[in-house]
Amino acid sequence: MPQLNPSPWLFIMIMSWLTFSLIIQPKILSFISTNHPTNKTLSTTKTNPWPWPWS
Repeated sequence: MPQLNPSPWLFIMIMSWLTFSLIIQPKILSFISTNHPTNKTLSTTKTNPWPWPWS
């Protein structure tokens, strides 16, 4: 059962995670977000009770 042999796949997994963590991730995180969140003012709405016909 070659799936249980971790020798080639462990190295590939470790190298891919190192590549992502050390090279790709800092490049992605250096981009500036263009849509900054803004504070919204909370508006209160007046609710009216529902006119139930049987009450």
